[in-house]
Order: sequence, then C-alpha cells, then structure tokens
Amino acid sequence: MPQTGDPAPAGAFPRLDWVDDMLAPALRSAVESLPAEESLVARYHRGWCEADGAPREAASGGGKAVRPALALLSAAAVGADPSDAVPAAVAVELVHDFTLLHDDVIDGDVLRRHRPAAWSLFGTPAAVLTGDALLAAALRVLSQVPAGRSEAAVRELVGTLLELVEGQSRDVAFEKAHEVSVADYLAMAAGKTGSLIGCACALGGVLAGADTVRVGRLREFGRSLGVAFQCTDDILGIWGRSARSGKPVGADLAARKKSLPVVAALAVRGPAAERLRELYCTPHRPGAIDVDLARRLVEEAGGRQAAEDEARRHLAAALRSLSQARPTADAYRRLHDIARAMTRRQS
Repeated sequence: MPQTGDPAPAGAFPRLDWVDDMLAPALRSAVESLPAEESLVARYHRGWCEADGAPREAASGGGKAVRPALALLSAAAVGADPSDAVPAAVAVELVHDFTLLHDDVIDGDVLRRHRPAAWSLFGTPAAVLTGDALLAAALRVLSQVPAGRSEAAVRELVGTLLELVEGQSRDVAFEKAHEVSVADYLAMAAGKTGSLIGCACALGGVLAGADTVRVGRLREFGRSLGVAFQCTDDILGIWGRSARSGKPVGADLAARKKSLPVVAALAVRGPAAERLRELYCTPHRPGAIDVDLARRLVEEAGGRQAAEDEARRHLAAALRSLSQARPTADAYRRLHDIARAMTRRQS
C-alpha cells in the first residue's frame, strides 16, 4: 500500500498525492488518445492547459481524485495491490469528467474549478462531444483489462451509466415538477451521484478478484456515500463559498433548482415554507435579494438541518456496508477518513 506521507491537519481532506502518482500516467494517456479537438477540451477541463492548449504553469489535477482513490483503496480493502485497480480508477475519472461537462451544459453553469466552464469557451457542441469521447475512452480502458475480469468490469460500468442517465433525467424533471418529495430526491441522488461512486468501489473489488458478496458490499458503501456526498454538496451550493468551491454559490436558488434543502423545506408547513414556495413560483428570475431571502427561508423552514441529517444517515449506512465487506484494517481506515471528509467539506 503506498504511503500518504504526513497526515492532513484536523478537518482537512486526506492527502491523496499517492493516488495521482498512480493515476496520472494512465489517465493522461487516455485523454491524449482522444481526437485532437476533444483532447484539448478535456485537458482544459481538467486544468492541464489553457484554452489555446498552452500548458498551465501550475496545472491542477482536476479535482481531489476521490473516485479514483476509492477504486484503488477498494482493491486494497480486499487484499489486492492498489495498482490492480488503476484501469478502474481511470475509467471512473473519465466518466466523472463526462458527467461534469454535460452537467455544466444542462445547468448553464459558467464556472467550474475556479475557471470558465468548457462549454462557455469552446461552445456547447464541443463540450458535449468531449463528454461523449471521454465515455468511449472509459469503456475502452476497461475492455483492455486482462481476460476474465474485463467483462464483469464493463458490465458494472454500463449498468452505472444507465443509472446515471436516469438520475440526471429525474434531476432535470424536478425543475418543472410542482412537488418533489424527499424520498424522490434521494432516489435521484442515488442514481446521479451514488451510482458512480458505488461503481468506483465495486470496480476496485472486481479488478482485485473479490467475490460477488464483497463487491456488492463495496458497491453499497460507495452508493450510500455518494448520496451523503450529494446532500453535502447541496448544502454547500446554498451556504458554501464560491471562492473555495470553484462553483457559483446560490446558482441553484437563482435557477429555482430543487436541491435537497429546498425540497425538505417545501415539504413542511409554516410561513417560511409558504413564502419560499411563492418565490419559487414567481415568473421572473430571482435577483440577488431574492436569492438571499430564499437562503434564509430554506434555513428557517428546516431545510438545512434536514439535509445535514440525511447526510449523516447515509454516511452511517455507508460505513456499515464497508465493515460488511471485511476490509483490511489499513484500507478501512483510509476509506473511513475519505468518507468522513467528503461529508464534512467546506469547499
């Protein structure tokens, strides 16, 4: 098991430098093998270059590499070398970038990782096609795994992709729905976010040669963790800070998106919930004053507390499933630390 160096300060995200060391060569190879135009957009999206293709002086890795870390550590959890799961780590990172590129187009978000979103610079067709190319590259990576495990790995990813599409479709449909229950929202989050994180963990187990029971427990761990992560992300989308998150805070409220805090707030009775409902039904796009008011109303109606409670509940379920996978002690500790950090983020 690679060493992570000195532990991160209390409350900080665990250091995952070792993940990037294992992931980077194969991930760069996969991205650079795309057609030239799509490769440029993908490299820009990941923070490796500027829009003109010039290398960035301080190139970022394109996020915290959480999903690759989960894939590698899931392989270690069942007794394999993490390097066995590098194709899984690459595949889930490619799919994650595919979803981000398409999400930014669907949501009209113009900021991603502290920079203009790819579609806002290269255009919608280029962003969509790049996402498609990344998806094809992910499937190619898993199809090249040694015989005996590639079929199961591809099957795992294909099933996840269908769940992703269904979850994203539900999320879009919620924008026009008059009523969305908390249960409906959590089912959507399980597909849109939980499925890929669950896939990362399951693929780590598959490429490590684990039995179906342990793979299933790893999948359940990741899936529940993904829902907890989405709950936390929704909280940050309303009460976080754009300077730290790299995403426009308040955009969900301005777009009248039904994130979990809003859904939970609208599900209760009372003056705050009723005023929030009125704001969400107004024909004009909310301005900064309306967004600030909506933020206060969601909190007064209990939406923030409800989302925090759901995050804790799903995190607890995730850690139970992880224990049932009978992980090695060191891998359990590392997975536990990542799971905690994913649901206690401030950025």
